[in-house]
Amino acid sequence: QVQLVESGGGLVQAGGSLRLSCAASGSIGSINVMGWYRQAPGKQRELVAVIRIGGSTNYADSVKGRFTVSRDNAKNTVSLQMNSLKPEDTAVYYCNAAVLSVGRMDFWGKGTLVTVSS
Repeated sequence: QVQLVESGGGLVQAGGSLRLSCAASGSIGSINVMGWYRQAPGKQRELVAVIRIGGSTNYADSVKGRFTVSRDNAKNTVSLQMNSLKPEDTAVYYCNAAVLSVGRMDFWGKGTLVTVSS
């Protein structure tokens, strides 16, 4: 089992920045991929950014060039630096850890709310 705790959400004006962090505990040695998803009101949860244990990353097209995901394997944390925030970035952001052994097992944090005002 993996436990994830997010921090860093809040209210920010459009054009501003926020940094989200997620600390992992438990069976952290089994984690292959960590990252961030978000869910806006009335919408499905969507991928924002992920980073693999080797350092390769993937981003949603909507955040490319504005968001940066990073991972500290020694501290078992993953962070999301969000710059040039837009009102449409408003959502609950969830930290995710994926274990890829026999199939895929996903673990989720409780989420942190990011609100971008116009």
